[in-house]
Amino acid sequence: MRYLTQEWLDELRRLSADQTALPGANAQIQFIVADSPDGDVHYYWVVDDGRIIETQIGDLNDPDFTLNMDYEVGREIAEGTLEPNVAFMQGRMKCTGDTGKLMALIPITGSSGYHAMQAELRENLEF
Repeated sequence: MRYLTQEWLDELRRLSADQTALPGANAQIQFIVADSPDGDVHYYWVVDDGRIIETQIGDLNDPDFTLNMDYEVGREIAEGTLEPNVAFMQGRMKCTGDTGKLMALIPITGSSGYHAMQAELRENLEF
């Protein structure tokens, strides 16, 4: 499956269903990845209790926050060579909107379950 496609997002959602619930970790997240081989790619996640329950290429009408990054940063995160939290702290990934909602999700990306899910997602990932 190819990075930044609906197939990739569908697989992410499927794998997320097995994650441990984190009550109250809810957000609607818009992503914008600039300068990909296919141009700027917009996609979103809807997170409910720490699980990704909806994924879609396109734009949300009213996201809680938007994460902007260039393709190289997105690729490094997808490859597992860059932690999302590190990209944010280094200013390589920017957030606009409700940063409090973003902070509530940080424990998810540090969990062993999240890392295992990402490793499984990477097994068949192409760029």
